[in-house]
Amino acid sequence: MKKLAVVAFGGNALLRGDQKGTISEQELNARETCLNLVGLVKNKYDIVITHGNGPQVGNILLQNNAGAKLYGLPEMPLDICGSYSQGFIGYIIEQQFRNILEEQNLVKDVITIVTQVLVDKDDPAFKNPTKPVGPFYTKEEADKISKETKSVFAEDPRGRGWRKVVASPVPLIIANRKTIESIARNGQIVISVGGGGIPVYYKRPNFLEGIDAVIDKDLASSLLAIQIHADEFYILTDVPKVCINFNKPNEKQLDVITVAEAKQYLAEGHFTEGSMAPKIRAAINFTENGAGETIITEASQLSNPNCGTKIIK
Repeated sequence: MKKLAVVAFGGNALLRGDQKGTISEQELNARETCLNLVGLVKNKYDIVITHGNGPQVGNILLQNNAGAKLYGLPEMPLDICGSYSQGFIGYIIEQQFRNILEEQNLVKDVITIVTQVLVDKDDPAFKNPTKPVGPFYTKEEADKISKETKSVFAEDPRGRGWRKVVASPVPLIIANRKTIESIARNGQIVISVGGGGIPVYYKRPNFLEGIDAVIDKDLASSLLAIQIHADEFYILTDVPKVCINFNKPNEKQLDVITVAEAKQYLAEGHFTEGSMAPKIRAAINFTENGAGETIITEASQLSNPNCGTKIIK
């Protein structure tokens, strides 16, 4: 029986912390990660790939800002910048995966879908924006932009200036989910929900509009996995297994844990916000509400059938 898997690429799948972010670097990283997915393809898995976009959309916002300052070009809103990043990151992954498939005589299409994700404009997150995006500004610049655009700014804890902060609402519905599932179950590889998807809301009945927000990409990926009835959900990160008591003498790798155990470890503070905690929440969301298990692991481990930490009901 063929299985449908959603595979969420971690940030290092495209850009490593010590890299500048050139296209050559990102292409090489994407190729390396895609090579690790070939085993799933050969094992008769249908695959949907999701990915982050944090560094890339940050660079787009910087370019946006520089163009406005130097040449008077209109700055694009965050939803448009997110769509830019979905397109170019999808192109990189698509091209590298296609090259690998051709090298290994595997015949499949690879399709990138720029994906909108519905959120609730009354989500409490919009009353308390906390997600920093874009460049650093002086206090004077931040105040001026805030007055002109009604954007919210917060001072950086490390004293590097002021940054725009946006909401991180809960994703509700993945656009084109039926088409994504149909294409994937037809044996083709789909790239979707890049950067958590482009957040949109109903401004009025039957009228969608983008909104300044950033959806957590692991949570959006887990929702996609639920809504396309995936059998398995893979979250790729930079460690082979999830650990409790991380970096302590009593550190312990987790092989298989239940949703209840994952919730307990999360409540006990074993997982760091901005790192493993969102991945654990996404794993809980899929495994609790979907029909399969979640595997959190490093991409290079995928060839091992017992790889990673499995979260089961």
